[in-house]
Amino acid sequence: MDVVERLIAQATQRRRTVVLPEGDDARILQAARRLHDEGISRPLLIGARGALEEAAAEAGVSLDAIESVAPAESGTLDAYAALYLEGRPKANERVAKHLLAKPLFYAAMAVKAGDADALVAGASQPTARVIEAGLMSVGLADGIAMPSSFFVMVPRQGDIMVPREGEPLIFADCAVNVEPDADALADIAIASAASAERLLGKPARVALLSFSTHGSAKHERVEKVRRAVEIVRARAPEIAVDGELQADAALVPRVAALKTSRGTRAEHTTSQSDVAGRANVLVFPDLDAGNIGYKLCEHAGGMRAIGPFLQGFARPLCDLSRGATVADIVAAAAITAAMA
Repeated sequence: MDVVERLIAQATQRRRTVVLPEGDDARILQAARRLHDEGISRPLLIGARGALEEAAAEAGVSLDAIESVAPAESGTLDAYAALYLEGRPKANERVAKHLLAKPLFYAAMAVKAGDADALVAGASQPTARVIEAGLMSVGLADGIAMPSSFFVMVPRQGDIMVPREGEPLIFADCAVNVEPDADALADIAIASAASAERLLGKPARVALLSFSTHGSAKHERVEKVRRAVEIVRARAPEIAVDGELQADAALVPRVAALKTSRGTRAEHTTSQSDVAGRANVLVFPDLDAGNIGYKLCEHAGGMRAIGPFLQGFARPLCDLSRGATVADIVAAAAITAAMA
């Protein structure tokens, strides 16, 4: 059973409520049908029932037994508006209700209020809007100053770059932060470690990537990664983290033994490092590297990329890829629910 199958099975046992605000998208409606029929989660569609049923008919699915709510007609809009206004003395009720009448923002507030366990959106909404809804509703987790994203990367059997056959990896941040500084990279690493431990069921081993390994090159970009590692170790000493590391030194024990200052040629081991050669979380230095890296692994390396999932928020949110298939949406909903 691979990680996706395991998480779908876990989601099926828990049967969390996943709110889906993009009911005008055929893929979302087809995914909602599967989530319900296969018992993976309780899908909650946002929108007027008539419009949803019309869209579902065009998509070739039925909404029988699938719950939906129209924000303007719901009995919770006033309560959601009051919740939104908490801590916002300059906002007013009229503005709050106008905002929350929009499906995405209403869905995010449903998660904040505890009426849903997780939000899955992004099939038709831009990433910036999904993040905005998350920031204005559920807010950030304690100690995190900025949101980020990650992908679950599932390798094919026998993948050369992943000698632990079948073991998934967490890639971050591949979708949100363009050029994070050292503090932001530390936030990404800490959030990614928490995401990995919830999803992989194993301790996180976090590698902060660079074109240098333990001083093999000198550049201000390398120094940024080193500073980030120091910040992580100071803020979260319980996390196994190493850097700066090149990707091969992070993933391949033999290469780690040759390249890291903690390994030896004779032993071909990294016994003094919990991470080098054994990383299961890769933190990229910027969005160029992260976005290119995950797409190369997906399209040239044959890995399955699931996500992006948002992290650093107080509750689970998923920002779907615009090109997500129905199967991708089902898997993303299961994984997001597993983080609840």
